[in-house]
Amino acid sequence: MLSIIFDGNNFSRLMDGLLVTLQISFFSILISIIGGLILGVLMSFKNKFIYIFLKICLEIIRIMPQIVWLFLVYFGLSTVFEVDINAIFASIIVFSIWGVFEMMDLVRAAIISIPKHVFESATSLGLKRSQIYFYIMIPLATRRLVPGVINLLSRMIKTTSIAVLIGVVEVVKVGQQIIENALLTNNYAPFVIYGFIFFLYFAICYPISKLSKILENRWS
Repeated sequence: MLSIIFDGNNFSRLMDGLLVTLQISFFSILISIIGGLILGVLMSFKNKFIYIFLKICLEIIRIMPQIVWLFLVYFGLSTVFEVDINAIFASIIVFSIWGVFEMMDLVRAAIISIPKHVFESATSLGLKRSQIYFYIMIPLATRRLVPGVINLLSRMIKTTSIAVLIGVVEVVKVGQQIIENALLTNNYAPFVIYGFIFFLYFAICYPISKLSKILENRWS
């Protein structure tokens, strides 16, 4: 029953699809962490204009499903600007934007949860705002960020599977192709292939979850 995974070049195709998934996830997560940290710090400033603007952007991103954003970027931008946008590049754009604003909210919440006297004490020592955030606020907020960030990263990795709807040949798409070719001769093909894909996602996300537990225990 499991032989379908290793029939012909099925295994190598699945690994190639997994590599595409990891590629989209890696760049999206990297951009999300950097962009989310910067915007999260800006949002924690007591500036109503910046806060309201970023809050509106966050709500727009949350209200609109990621699949709609994928269609807008991949089909919409290519039509409006008459450019050919690569499906993988479009996916990275969409997941990065989503990740940046979700990360921003996590960073903002972590920073404002730090007692005010910490900031006031640092100010009384003559530290500049940039120094306070870089040396005190952000390191303290990092400990509170870990559970939420790990959850977001896992969601981003799993959500990349919807990129199949704009033609990205990632691991789920490859699995579908293998199942379609083998379904007439192997009734267990969907169970085996999707079970194997489940195992691949588990193998990626579980170590991230364990890392979160280790960091929480070390910092507690």
